[in-house]
Amino acid sequence: MQKLGQNMIGVDQGESVLFSDFQHGGKMWTGEGERERRQRVCFSETFRKRPIVHCSLSLWDIDSTANVRADVFADKIDDTGFDIVFRTWGDSRVARARIGWMAIGEVKDADDWDV
Repeated sequence: MQKLGQNMIGVDQGESVLFSDFQHGGKMWTGEGERERRQRVCFSETFRKRPIVHCSLSLWDIDSTANVRADVFADKIDDTGFDIVFRTWGDSRVARARIGWMAIGEVKDADDWDV
């Protein structure tokens, strides 16, 4: 558990469209086996230290004739941003995916001084 010691807690959030492969016949839509997409997200402000980041699917357009498989998570988290990661495998066919995210952590206060 991350304990927040300051009164200044920041919450940043957003959504990212990771891919739309059905439009151009990309690998998420036509491929088989393990497939992964990553996208770097930069926070609107720098956190005091590494925040907690939560990712979830906010749009998922999939083929109904294959198995549904997905793994969504935040990777390489630091005080300025993180990577959204979407993975699928096997015969899953994913046309497009949009990921919602939220970051919560300590932020600098205007009264903080660098000495």
